[in-house]
Amino acid sequence: MGAGRCRGPAARGKGAVSNLLRRRFGSYLDILHAAWENRDRLGYAWRILRDGVCDGCALGTSGLRDWTMDGVHLCWIRLNLLRLNTQPPLDPSALADVERLRGLSERELRALGRLPLPLLRRRGERGFRPVSWDEALALVAGQLQAAEPGRVAFYLTSRGTVNETYYVAQKVARFLGTNNVDNSARVCHAPSTVALKQTIGYGASTCSYRDWLESDLLVFIGSDVANNQPVSMKYIHLAKKRGTRVAIVNPFREPGLETYWVPSAWDSAILGTRVADAFFQIKVGGDIGFFNGVLKHLLESGGVDEGFVREHTTGWEDVAAYLRSLPWEALERAAGASRQEMAEFARLYARARSAVLVWSMGVTMHRYGVDNVKAIVNLALARGMVGRPGAGLMAIRGHSGVQGGAEMGAVPNQFPGGLPVDEANAAHFSRLWGFPVPDWPGRFVAETIDAAHQGALDVLYCIGGNLLDVLPDRRYVRQAIERVPLRVHHDIVLNPMMLLEPAEAVLLLPATTRYEMEGGNTETTTERRVIYNPPIPGPRLPQARDEWRVLVELGQRVRPHLADRIAFASTGEIRAEVARAVPYYDGIQNLRRKGDQFQWGGERLCEGGRFATPDGRARFSVVPLPEEQVAEDCFRLTTRRGKQFNSMVFASTDSLLGAGRDEVVLAPEDMARLGLRDGQRVLLRSAAGEFAGRARSGPVHPGTVLMCWPEANVLIQRGVSDPQCGIPAYRDAWVRVLPADGEGG
Repeated sequence: MGAGRCRGPAARGKGAVSNLLRRRFGSYLDILHAAWENRDRLGYAWRILRDGVCDGCALGTSGLRDWTMDGVHLCWIRLNLLRLNTQPPLDPSALADVERLRGLSERELRALGRLPLPLLRRRGERGFRPVSWDEALALVAGQLQAAEPGRVAFYLTSRGTVNETYYVAQKVARFLGTNNVDNSARVCHAPSTVALKQTIGYGASTCSYRDWLESDLLVFIGSDVANNQPVSMKYIHLAKKRGTRVAIVNPFREPGLETYWVPSAWDSAILGTRVADAFFQIKVGGDIGFFNGVLKHLLESGGVDEGFVREHTTGWEDVAAYLRSLPWEALERAAGASRQEMAEFARLYARARSAVLVWSMGVTMHRYGVDNVKAIVNLALARGMVGRPGAGLMAIRGHSGVQGGAEMGAVPNQFPGGLPVDEANAAHFSRLWGFPVPDWPGRFVAETIDAAHQGALDVLYCIGGNLLDVLPDRRYVRQAIERVPLRVHHDIVLNPMMLLEPAEAVLLLPATTRYEMEGGNTETTTERRVIYNPPIPGPRLPQARDEWRVLVELGQRVRPHLADRIAFASTGEIRAEVARAVPYYDGIQNLRRKGDQFQWGGERLCEGGRFATPDGRARFSVVPLPEEQVAEDCFRLTTRRGKQFNSMVFASTDSLLGAGRDEVVLAPEDMARLGLRDGQRVLLRSAAGEFAGRARSGPVHPGTVLMCWPEANVLIQRGVSDPQCGIPAYRDAWVRVLPADGEGG
């Protein structure tokens, strides 16, 4: 254990050569695969790439260009998502008997084609039958009218969902009298939004990607950007050529963060880019212990920027007193790293004139995710690494729709602009919109599933999303979903959640893609850039409808006497209202052509040490060490993504790790202690369930078992979440690892 260069599993062992080739040339194979997969509509696919805004991660493009670097912005995620937008419709008769589809994976269901028309399945029926749009809307409107507002919930995924849809969805939900509206940001970056809002006054990243290129030091914490934001590796490659150093803080030595081959940079494509200059291996959940230890070193060595702290922050003295009281032994136990390693990181950080701290779901997916982020904010504030070139705090987003979802108000505890749901803000939006707005906080999505399980939910309206695979404890989620009288799935393609048995009825509605939406639409990137996406000429499904238009019509059917209060003639009208409802989005109303964009808050937030808090100062936070009950003879479970986009899996083998999705990674010393061999079959058992897989030795922190997600959900206990933001604790489970019968291969 310790800082130094990474030596991932790809550097040794069986299959090392083939895995190295996959890592080095996989991007070119993805281009060929995308061309072959879209060969029937190659012209349309090319127009989407050339003129559309990417529906993948939240780096953000217009066509094939971005605002950070010259050259092409394109990655395997966008190429693999391309077929969702170009594929032809499925044959509705394929859904006449759901039993025949039961054994298909999410990937196989998706490949059947697009939903072509409304399809209805009632209780006792074998499958779905086509219905007219009028019949479908009458059914939903009738159920919404009959249900109490608290027994209705809306859920939106962030894959491909645009700001205009988010805004209308939350407005219609509140028009119907409920704040039960949530989106998939809840299961990834809700802790980041909450912690940043509480400490610096903004619920967003403070800097731009261009700051990476100007920084002395990039720190990636619980973030595998090589897998989840591949184009960012070119930013890192360019930054390193200018002298930037890279430090990684993570329980697993990610091979893509050791060496990466950037396909569009000739020097990297040939020689590779050595990414990590220093690696700090902490245990799962060790972030608070590690960063408190780093701060303690800075405090003791005079590494704190006392001028910045004095002039621009509050709360430092309380934090300093707490740090002085912490014994090093407690910090080492909490971090899973030594005092010397914390000191090494502190020295590296203290020498940097500027640093950008980047984190993702390895930090947030804990029951203390908000505190994890606050520990990172403390680190930035202690050296004034906010609000100046080459420095900042960045919660890097994995989906193009995540940042805008909360800012448009599609969350149960916040109105548009991040205003908390309370009496005063409800009154404000009641005046703005012209109808009564509920002032009680709605349910987070996990709480919505609990309500469904208890029989307290009558209508669940999903725009995209596959909660069956996304939330912990699949068996419980299945039971809950099958108890909802009416489920509506407005989506592009099939997923396993749609095939669950109806309590009364399940309705599938065909959606347009973002590239088909008349009037265009917008997305908001990690760096707060709002980008206009024009409609792309190409084939259309005659019965596919924009989600926002359907929601408006439903609301008008339920409350016809107030129909004009939610009427929009176009997406342009939606953007005009967004500009009025969210003052910092002023400018969105002017976006109407390819390439139009603006960055709310400017290139950098908090410039000059001015924070969006009542007194203009940032808040230090006393972040206590987590109290954990270590289960005897158990391993801490953590997860990673493979060749996938959220729960959408594109390949059965992770091209960076070279592992199958059933392989579970343990430290070599743990493998030896358990008497396991690579490839040997094992049974993982937790309080929630069991998983049968194959053992694999890898560079993970001892005492940890690493699995693919969402497969790991069967082992993750429901009902455990961060109380401040509602994110499920995906990385807090304890599991036993047992040899299974039979020999591995």
